[in-house]
Amino acid sequence: MNKAIILAGGQGKRMKADMPKPLFKVLGEPMLEWVISACEKAGISDICVVKGFKGEMIDEYLGGRYTTVLQAERLGTGHAVMQAVPFLENDSEGNTLVLCGDAPFIDAETISSALKLHEEQRNAVTVITAELDAPKGYGRVIRNESGISGIVEEKDATDEQKAVKEVNSGAYWFDTKQLIALLGKITNENAQKEYYLTDTVSLALADGQNAGAFKSENPDIIKGANDRRDLLELNTYARMQVIDKHLENGVSFICTDGVVIERNVEIANGTEILPNTMIKGNTKIGSGCVIGPNTVIENCTVGNNVTVNAAQAYDSVIGDNANVGPYAHIRPDCNIGKGAKVGDFVEVKNSNIGEKTLISHLAYVGDSDIGKKANIGAGAVTVNFDGVAKSRCVIGDYSFVGSNASLIAPVKLGKGVYTAAGTTVTKDVPDYALAIDRGVMKINEGYTLRKLRPKSK
Repeated sequence: MNKAIILAGGQGKRMKADMPKPLFKVLGEPMLEWVISACEKAGISDICVVKGFKGEMIDEYLGGRYTTVLQAERLGTGHAVMQAVPFLENDSEGNTLVLCGDAPFIDAETISSALKLHEEQRNAVTVITAELDAPKGYGRVIRNESGISGIVEEKDATDEQKAVKEVNSGAYWFDTKQLIALLGKITNENAQKEYYLTDTVSLALADGQNAGAFKSENPDIIKGANDRRDLLELNTYARMQVIDKHLENGVSFICTDGVVIERNVEIANGTEILPNTMIKGNTKIGSGCVIGPNTVIENCTVGNNVTVNAAQAYDSVIGDNANVGPYAHIRPDCNIGKGAKVGDFVEVKNSNIGEKTLISHLAYVGDSDIGKKANIGAGAVTVNFDGVAKSRCVIGDYSFVGSNASLIAPVKLGKGVYTAAGTTVTKDVPDYALAIDRGVMKINEGYTLRKLRPKSK
């Protein structure tokens, strides 16, 4: 069975943060997650993550999804892989992929194509490489007539070798049994006193084994982050790559300033994304929508011809032809029906809003089920929390909740119910009834004249 080892032990001191470098995010996801998802898309699910600095944070993030091992001391890439030998020995058949947890743009096609070459050539090790116009700082891949002859770090390279543009990506395929054997032969006889995984190439060749190199067509597999500037560059590059994908699919942008769309978002053609909009998580947006400006949508399903203007929506469903905003907040577990309106300064939480229902402004609807074509007036509130437990309100089809009315949950309004403005509803109201609860208004004539009259000295 093929498996993967992901090296995620780096501290990233230049990041100036107390966390493992692979947990820094690119487009909202840790770099480590980008690498894991590439493995999964390539059909590799048996994964071991080598942790180091603040390894408990890696464990917490993974939540038991994959095996982890600890590299207590940072003694090189070869030493990191050595920590995973028990993982390799559990099933030494097949091949093992080694990847860097802080190189987020490795892709499934590169992984699969490199494996195909690795198996065809029956290599002990296959280095995944890329060609760069400016290869400075990277280890150069040296080839001969029979294939790869070694990898030379830039500080050790001759002028001729420095002219080579093919560089080591830090990713490898190994025959698993050969990897176990090669790890036992790596030494730290070098200036850094570290165990380098690159030494496996020369060791394999010295043993009469095959070693090869697969040149990826994706030079971005080299990209990584050593400091915050690098991380910003990764985010900027990834952001524009995602926007380009949506442009090709028929999504419109009048300006991309402030637009951030995470990589798992799906948007149908004919939709327009306006500036300062963030679309996150596993959001799916239909066609003919206008999203933004100044909008955040996360993990939502949005239908066709929807407008979301200067609003925020999380973990909810917004039906076709709905209108949300401006300054609306849709909290998790809401279902906004077709043609419904959630207007300015409206907050909705854990509620179902029926088709063509209007909540036009200045209202709070929490833990409620509202039928179709209802109208919720300005200042209306569902009082869903009594200080101990939360309860639900039910509002029937065609009902009208007057301005500044309060519904004290649990309470049910039947079909076609009206509540007068300012009413506090504390019990169920039957179909087609009017609920009104007001004290008698008193008028004290001349009150202000008396109150404001100058006092005699």
